[in-house]
Amino acid sequence: MNAFIGMDNFMLSNVAVDTVHGTVPESVFQMVQLTFAIITPALIVGAFAERMKFSAMLWFMAIWVTIVYAPVAHWVWAPGGWLAEMGFKDFAGGTVVHISAGIAALVLCIVLGPREGYPATPITPNSLVLTVVGTSMLWVGWFGFNAGSAGAADGIAGMAMAVTHIAPATAALTWMGIEWTRHWKPSVLGIATGAIAGLAAITPASGFVGPFGAVGIGFVSGLCCFYAATSVKHALGYDDSLDVFGVHGVGGFVGTMLTGVFAAFTFGGSGLDNGIGAQVRLQFIGAVATIVYSGILTFIIAKILDSAIGLRVSPEIESDGLDIALHNERGFTL
Repeated sequence: MNAFIGMDNFMLSNVAVDTVHGTVPESVFQMVQLTFAIITPALIVGAFAERMKFSAMLWFMAIWVTIVYAPVAHWVWAPGGWLAEMGFKDFAGGTVVHISAGIAALVLCIVLGPREGYPATPITPNSLVLTVVGTSMLWVGWFGFNAGSAGAADGIAGMAMAVTHIAPATAALTWMGIEWTRHWKPSVLGIATGAIAGLAAITPASGFVGPFGAVGIGFVSGLCCFYAATSVKHALGYDDSLDVFGVHGVGGFVGTMLTGVFAAFTFGGSGLDNGIGAQVRLQFIGAVATIVYSGILTFIIAKILDSAIGLRVSPEIESDGLDIALHNERGFTL
């Protein structure tokens, strides 16, 4: 194992029935890690919805997980990883999952270009009912990611679960408050989006902060992600269908940086090894390294695939809808 790429358990070569990782069987640990690995490219898909070929998406996901996600996860979480050795903190994937996916989403949006008619033609959600149902499922599922990252049923897992509820609630209220103030019309879509922003932001900090830190992270992420998904997006003109960059990329960055601030005041005395300034610098180094690595490699992968098989569907297929044109199926609508 080295600082950048780990091969000790390649193809599960050293995983047996009685192999243990910390307090849990290695087989359980690797299955949990696979859930992180698959949810990360799944986030990216939301950015280029209705534009990319299904075949290109499959190739992209397989390559991206292998050469982008896996090395970043090793840097941050593996004993001996260069960021882990420096003291970088990411409890459950704010950098590994959300920053890497958010930057990849932004790059793909730029490479693919906007959907037909965007932004002149309003493109509204298919079903706000399904939006709320999906947000609710994500919120509950996030407890498993964040609390489960403790690897034990202990006080850290319990507090991680608590702050994973407090932060998105705060972010949802913050997003709603901004909409209400600016437009006099708070929306359920905004509340749902704010909650996801808070979940993304609390992820890196969930095992290191208490309720006070969760409120702070939720408020700042709700504020920053709102403006990233509205003002910044409109100013730059990219078409991010589900605001993956604005919510996950920006939310993950905010949470990663604020981990260095609020971990100093955490419960149980398990705060920072160094001062706030030193930890914030480490957090910044890790976040920027992930941004640069994910951004450059995503661009290279996208360009190679575009040259080899093409990334984008034809205007006719896009007009008909990918469900019908590529899969001979019709999407479910309420």
